[in-house]
Parts: sequence; C-alpha cells; structure tokens
Amino acid sequence: MNKQWLDGMWDHMREKYGIYLRVLEAIPADRFHAHPIPQMRTPTELVVHTSGSIVRDTARGVASGAIESPEGGEEAAVARLDTKEDVLEFARTCWEQADAAMAGVGDEELGAEVANSWGIPLNGTFAVLIINEEFLHHRGQLYAYARACGAEPPFMWSFEENPEGFRPTSPR
Repeated sequence: MNKQWLDGMWDHMREKYGIYLRVLEAIPADRFHAHPIPQMRTPTELVVHTSGSIVRDTARGVASGAIESPEGGEEAAVARLDTKEDVLEFARTCWEQADAAMAGVGDEELGAEVANSWGIPLNGTFAVLIINEEFLHHRGQLYAYARACGAEPPFMWSFEENPEGFRPTSPR
C-alpha cells in the first residue's frame, strides 16, 4: 500500500462511515444501553469499540507508531455516554480525529511498525486493513441491532444520502 492507495481507500471509508452514522440514527434512543441481541455488546459499547478503539485509535496508531486508548479503556468511555446524541457525537468526533491522523500518514508510516496490545506484528498497512475489516464487521452487527429494535437501516450503498461531509466527492 502507498499514500495514493490509502487516500482512495480512506475516501471510501469516509463514505462507509456516513452509512454507519445513519445506522446509528436508525436505532431507537431507548435501546442504546440495552442488549437488542443477547450476549452481545450494547449499541453504545459497540460504538465505543468501533469508532474509538478501531477507527480513531488505530488511525492514530498508524500515524504515531503506537495504538493507544486515550479514555482509560472502553468501559470508561461507555460510562460517559448517557444519551443517543452523546453516542452520535462520540462517533462524529472519533471520525474527525481519525481523519486528521490519516491526513498525515504517508508511505513511511504505512511501512513502519505499529506497536499494539494485540500481541501481533503489525505495520501501518496491515493496521489500515484491520480498520476496514473490523469496521465493516461491526457495522454489520449494528444493522442486525437496528432490525432487532424494529428499525430499518439504510441501504448499504446509498452514499449520496449520507450527511454532509460523508457523501461521494466524485461521480461514480
């Protein structure tokens, strides 16, 4: 992977993140701290994991060379998110922070080692691939959550209906 490839991939990630925000919007406010699917994370827990640990923290790790969590762990972050709007704001802020970190990533960072607590050898390219794979996996869980709550999630390719800043920037 090189910077040119990263820029195209990250632009598409931005569009996918717009769909993710719309899935979160579809989940009823009173279900964010519930378990719509037994023995799985709550929607709030899943957002903290996905937006915080996977997208923001891993993007920052690619840029800095080490993946770290600034909130004292996922449980502490979840405890600070009381409402649906708090969760949505957390997700938006995490995107802004991840996007800012990725803007500074170049070929050198993509090839460099990224320290992590997962116990696996990881370079910047592999970390970017992990962001994409984990993000799609957890976005799919949120689709199941929305449906379990009686909501209809957005069509997964309807990027043009995303919020401003997450829509396609070039014609398809």
